[in-house]
Amino acid sequence: QVQLSESGGGLVQTGDSLRLSCAFSGNSFTTYGMAWFRQAPGKEREFVAARLWTWSGATMNYADSVKVRFTISRDSVKNTVYLQMNSLKPEDTAVYYCAAGQFVSGTSVGDYKYWGQGTQVTVSP
Repeated sequence: QVQLSESGGGLVQTGDSLRLSCAFSGNSFTTYGMAWFRQAPGKEREFVAARLWTWSGATMNYADSVKVRFTISRDSVKNTVYLQMNSLKPEDTAVYYCAAGQFVSGTSVGDYKYWGQGTQVTVSP
């Protein structure tokens, strides 16, 4: 059984940075595609960034709205995935969710079986 636990959210100002962490508990961490999604009030959950699993190695994928500003990375020793968020904007305000799916190379909500509880990110103008 896989469990995910996010941390690192908070209240920041426009232009600030935050780093979210997602601790993975379970086996075979390196066989999982890992992703971040977010959900703002009244909106559907949307893809943010992913470290996708492929047979030839991982590839990174980002939503257009966060390209250049956000970076996803992984520490295989700590079984942790990070989302470095720079130049934050008010429209980045949302609950951010970590997701995991074994051998997953997609970016849709339905591609991922395991989800964390979410961490709130609020960016003030």
